[in-house]
Amino acid sequence: MIAFWILAPVMVIAALGLLFVRKAVHAALLLAVVMMSLAVLYAALEAPFLFAVQIIVYTGAILMLFLFVLMLVGVDASDSVVETIRGQRVLAAIAGLGLGLVMVLGLSQISLGTAVGLEDANSGGNIQALANILFSRYVFAFEVTSALLITAAVGAMVLAHRERLTPKPTQMSLAAQRMKDYAERGTHPGPLPPPGVYARHNAVDTPALLPDGTAAESSVSRVLAARGTVRSGPAMAEDIDEIQGTLSGATHAGRDAVAPATTTEVTPATGEDAE
Repeated sequence: MIAFWILAPVMVIAALGLLFVRKAVHAALLLAVVMMSLAVLYAALEAPFLFAVQIIVYTGAILMLFLFVLMLVGVDASDSVVETIRGQRVLAAIAGLGLGLVMVLGLSQISLGTAVGLEDANSGGNIQALANILFSRYVFAFEVTSALLITAAVGAMVLAHRERLTPKPTQMSLAAQRMKDYAERGTHPGPLPPPGVYARHNAVDTPALLPDGTAAESSVSRVLAARGTVRSGPAMAEDIDEIQGTLSGATHAGRDAVAPATTTEVTPATGEDAE
């Protein structure tokens, strides 16, 4: 009873935290507190097998899997506000009331019925007694649960498997498709210019500058363009003006350049000049 009065408030506070915390990672950690406290209660009730299963299977495997997925994918608090299924809050409230009614009926039967001591329940050993009840009285429920778990595993495999409807393209077919697109629509068959070509920056949000000083829109990822994080023209105005000035200066210098006078070398005459 001492362990119950110590761990019961901890479990209630952690369970309430599951409902009111804003970050999913914190909710997963609070769920770990609830599961570990429940495991300690199993140990206090002389149920070592349930204690080990609670720690190894639920806390050590399933909960860590949830936490790993949350840390890897990430869940925003604003995602939970959007109701993706119409009427899910009403259904959740009805299901919660039904679960509360079942818990009240179960607790009333336990309180009003004749209690059986732990010594009588575990007379042949805790694991042996649990196996005897599980595979004799509740064998049908055990088999149905096993079938549901197998169905869930097969469903996950089917959803994760992607059926290929078309043959896998080869390098030759891809090259032929590029040339076909070039002939029909004028699509450039070569690789697209990467960011930073003829530019002053090599960041992925900076479009490449073509030799004439214009920005190549195809050099920036479409994702960045959709997000609106591509550097705009005014931000690149100085770089573009600098490159255009350099190009124009080099062009004028090439036109106005005078060939150096030669004193010792003589240009050989061509056939037309010789005639």
